[in-house]
Amino acid sequence: MVKKNSTKTKVQPYEIGELDHYLFGQGNHYEIYKKMGAHEVTKNGKRGVYFAVWAPHAVNVSVIGEFNDWDETKDKMKRGEPLGIYTCFVPEAKKGDLYKFCIETQAGEKIYKADPFANYAELRPGTASRITDISNLNWSDSKWMTAREKWDNKEEPVSIYEVHMGSWMRHPGREDEGFYTYREFAEAITKYVKEMGYTHVELMGIAEHPFDGSWGYQVTGYYAPTSRYGTPKDFMYLINELHKAGVGVILDWVPAHFATDAHGLAEFDGQCIFEHPDPRLGEHPEWGTKIFNYGKNEVKNFLVANALFWLREFHVDGIRVDAVASMLYLDYGKKEGEWLPNKFGGNKNLEAIEFFHHLNSVIRGTYPGFVTIAEESTAWPNVTSDIGGEGLGFSFKWNMGWMHDFCEYMKLDPLYRKGNHYAMTFAMSYNDSENYILPLSHDEVVHLKCSMVNKMPGYTADKYANLRVGYTYMFGHSGKKLLFMGQDFGQEREWSEERELDWYLLGEKLNQGVHTYVKELLELYRKYPAMHEIDNTWDGFEWMNADDAEHSTYCFVRKGSSGKNNLLFVLNMTPMKWENYTVPVPKKKKYKLLLNSDEERFGGWGNEIPAEIMAEKKPYHYKDYSISFDLPPYGAAVFLF
Repeated sequence: MVKKNSTKTKVQPYEIGELDHYLFGQGNHYEIYKKMGAHEVTKNGKRGVYFAVWAPHAVNVSVIGEFNDWDETKDKMKRGEPLGIYTCFVPEAKKGDLYKFCIETQAGEKIYKADPFANYAELRPGTASRITDISNLNWSDSKWMTAREKWDNKEEPVSIYEVHMGSWMRHPGREDEGFYTYREFAEAITKYVKEMGYTHVELMGIAEHPFDGSWGYQVTGYYAPTSRYGTPKDFMYLINELHKAGVGVILDWVPAHFATDAHGLAEFDGQCIFEHPDPRLGEHPEWGTKIFNYGKNEVKNFLVANALFWLREFHVDGIRVDAVASMLYLDYGKKEGEWLPNKFGGNKNLEAIEFFHHLNSVIRGTYPGFVTIAEESTAWPNVTSDIGGEGLGFSFKWNMGWMHDFCEYMKLDPLYRKGNHYAMTFAMSYNDSENYILPLSHDEVVHLKCSMVNKMPGYTADKYANLRVGYTYMFGHSGKKLLFMGQDFGQEREWSEERELDWYLLGEKLNQGVHTYVKELLELYRKYPAMHEIDNTWDGFEWMNADDAEHSTYCFVRKGSSGKNNLLFVLNMTPMKWENYTVPVPKKKKYKLLLNSDEERFGGWGNEIPAEIMAEKKPYHYKDYSISFDLPPYGAAVFLF
């Protein structure tokens, strides 16, 4: 038998081949980012850069950049079928060079786009991509990464410090914004969160975005850590340092919508390839953004691979998925005529639901230590349930209902709190329906909502006392914890991305007091399993007295699986001192005081509570035993028993 000479060229490992087209077209190419974009390679003995871009409706594509003087005629790209992926090898291109794709559209126009898969971007207001190499990042966090695989996010403590890096702290007196670099921030934030006792840092606005005022929620570069603070290797250094200190890193992730900037994903090749072409499905009129087309396999692949990219390449420990409700409901934020129903005539986005199933099954099935967190603001059921049933498969859901009720109650004048007493108990009635995080996030301290301390009623000392008792309620309540930067020391001004936090306030007694108090709450939270071990069932929580509206007090117990070292919380939401206040308790034991929010070192008035109180057999409020003590005004007491 005579073999015919094959004309088929062997595909090099770095090149886009038939298998890449197939997997990307199926939505299952989870390492597509290693092929698309710009990658330094060696071809025929020459070192250069291999470029690849998906532009199915383009007539022609060329890559332009510093390496060819931005000449559209020099480096034409070859179209690959069936998906319309354009590729070329440019030996003159090198690390650090700026570049864009010049796309000739079917309408005969030329448009200039940044690379959707670029790992580094030109500093804004520049809009080009920059060639870089992230293949040889020098990690030294193996201890953390090994431990993460065995970490049980349900039973272990999770206390998240939410940070906007550009406004956390700045260098004074500089002509530019004075941003900390990733490396400078790494040193400062690691020291801070370790001293305070947070378990995780959640970073806002890391993926590249053109407008500072969007806080990073209108993205143009999903695969690029923003160049505002340094290089991708610098960003790696930040995560590595936090991991070495035993602190996890969560990224805000925005698959709900994207920016319309000319260099971004919108109408990328002259037509809608990332967004749905029908504006009723492809646009958020309220936000002025585009909506990803979750029914298109390549788009789903782009997003799922992106989450995996941050996990695999940058060792990120979780993603907080922004605006999940806007993805689940076709009519979210839209008026009549601005949206289209699904094939059954309803308002559920069936394609987005399938996307979440895909995302969570791939990520959480492969990386059990990785957490996915849904910012879902409605009562959509089974957000954190297993995918096999009706669940979306997330690790956690932000409890927006708890947040709303908490903030509205704490803002009230104490005179009116008794009439709204059960707003603070309501969240426990549905607590077992999801795995919750209790968020007091950036969204609650902007747009004239006031900072946390300035939400509180009364004179200045009252405000801080309210804040301390409110935080005690938050930390004692079932659910993991999230607190936005500045709120742990009583930042008084609303947050603005244009300035750093008012760190000088730590020189004030009340601010230092609440800062110390939050630190002790965090210590209690980590130390005692009763505070975090059982968060999603009634096995870990029991009301002692949820009904004392007349005194605006709340009494409850947190319990661990061992039955030992349980904690009793007693909270007074009024400026009145309740003398000889009676608290029902579950057992005849000594109740040892762990925390009194009214101590002078916390900025309180110094009312004392006995260090130990022995329960007596005096039935009260359906319990056989009780304790009595003087409960300070706006006072919180935590006992161990």
